[in-house]
Amino acid sequence: MANCKLLEEIGRRCASTSVFVNAHHSIGIRALLLFGTHEQKQKWLPKLVTGEQLGAFALTEQEAGSDAANVQMTATPSEDGSHFVLNGEKRYITNASIAQVLTVMARTPVPGKEGKTAITAFLVTPDMPGFEILEARMPKMGIRGTATGRFAMRNVKVPKENILGPPGKGLKIALTVLDFGRTTFGACCTGAAKTCLQLAIGHAKTRKQFNKTLSEFDLVKKKIARMAADAYAMDAMTTITASLIDRGLEDYMIETAMLKVFTTERLWEVVNEAFQIHGGSAYFVDLPLERMLRDARINQIGEGSNEVLTSFIALVGMRGPGMEFKEIYDTMMKPSRERVSKAWTAGMNRLGAAIRVPDVPVRSEELRASARQLGRLIWRFNFAVNRALITYREPILDMQLVQERIAGAAMDLFASTCVLSRLDAEVQLARRNGDSAPPDHSAADLFLRQSFRRIRRFLGGLTDNDDKSLLAAANSVLGKPRR
Repeated sequence: MANCKLLEEIGRRCASTSVFVNAHHSIGIRALLLFGTHEQKQKWLPKLVTGEQLGAFALTEQEAGSDAANVQMTATPSEDGSHFVLNGEKRYITNASIAQVLTVMARTPVPGKEGKTAITAFLVTPDMPGFEILEARMPKMGIRGTATGRFAMRNVKVPKENILGPPGKGLKIALTVLDFGRTTFGACCTGAAKTCLQLAIGHAKTRKQFNKTLSEFDLVKKKIARMAADAYAMDAMTTITASLIDRGLEDYMIETAMLKVFTTERLWEVVNEAFQIHGGSAYFVDLPLERMLRDARINQIGEGSNEVLTSFIALVGMRGPGMEFKEIYDTMMKPSRERVSKAWTAGMNRLGAAIRVPDVPVRSEELRASARQLGRLIWRFNFAVNRALITYREPILDMQLVQERIAGAAMDLFASTCVLSRLDAEVQLARRNGDSAPPDHSAADLFLRQSFRRIRRFLGGLTDNDDKSLLAAANSVLGKPRR
């Protein structure tokens, strides 16, 4: 939580600085903190935590972007087993040319399985012979204050003591680190969104056109209201997700993925709205919005593209109910006493989700109507997921348009739950403090209303859509044969 609050404040002011700090603290040294041995931590951490040395996280390659499992850099063990020889290139690595310690992912042979390899994490220093910086600062569109580099490793000998975590478990380490980094990613985006909102409000209240300030025009009010609603939701989601991690939740993959997709998409919209309110002046470099627009664009790509994470959210989220349906189906095909017991449990779980409207507890009376609406939408979501799994079965794994709607509904359900939780806490705090006037929660109320509407639209789109026409048009343009 404290880390997120710090990065939110940095994100309010400079995206480059927030990315630099995030690359060092949230992912650069995170693998060492989570998976390092006592000896490794004693050796590397003291200078890294004080900032005397900087860390970097090197996963991305030409063929390994969002497909993290496709790492091609090799690490070949020496004959005496004392070290590994690393060969390959990494690119788009933040802090690459200024870091003193890099967590590098490379492919190692699996013992006893000839020809099979797995990803292993290594601690590498740039003073190792054969380590070469190819580009210290790659020219780029935004976050130009960061040193995004490209480096090669040519027969670099890395001691076996520098293996981080179990050999062959580098992919798990990488994904765990990225899960944590996505939380602070959300905090950075929240800070930037709040700055955009402040800039938009200030300009709208002072800029006059047609003898009125911009703040008197409804279309401008619409933009500012949506910006305020989204900023409130981004803040609530970041806080809830960070608190889940602080409280020891072991598996937070879906929550951090939802936070990353939601906050990066919302920030992009918020920056654009602030840009539009400022008009032509925003296009010039004397205002920060031109830079903020360029800086914000990478967020939907970095640390897992939003399209990949959208499918991930849907598929991982549906894995539980999908396995229960599979248990029921397998039992019907090949009955046995053991399977019947498991199928009965799975069937009762699915039946409960289909007929029971969940209770969303709130302490504030004025929020109970919203809580009941949210509960009904959760029930509708459960029903829609069940129906999609029964209708499509295994092919749903490749049906990304269906996945997008399920993930979209899930993200808005999570966002609404976070907003309602925070809103309830704020109402209760005001009462305990004896405030006579209730706090203004119009932005939160607007978010809930618009979020509920989006959820209904996502769920409705599962059965009423133009997917066939859309895919036919795309295939035609791409020169693919009709199916």
